[in-house]
Amino acid sequence: MSYPEYKDCVDACIICANLCNYCAHECLQEYDVNTMTKCIQLNMECAEVCYTAAKLMSMKSEKVSAFCRLCATFCTACGNECGKHEMKHCQECAEACRKCAEECDKM
Repeated sequence: MSYPEYKDCVDACIICANLCNYCAHECLQEYDVNTMTKCIQLNMECAEVCYTAAKLMSMKSEKVSAFCRLCATFCTACGNECGKHEMKHCQECAEACRKCAEECDKM
């Protein structure tokens, strides 16, 4: 695959990572931050995996398909957790995670 074929997935990964970082930051500002620890942890993990997936796709790594499957797993877990919370930042993150998981599954 060439880079243009990866573009949608790379873009989805970068958007997801950025929204995960934002969500983690916002969760840390919540009144009862202790109830948000799982969400924050998954946000941080998902962001790292998404950034790495985008880098590997940009480098045309031979392992990109396997890594994208892993990325989809992280995105699904993060999206499911964020989807449980009513805050706007969690809902936006959940949507970005779902989109990223879909794009990674196509790889």
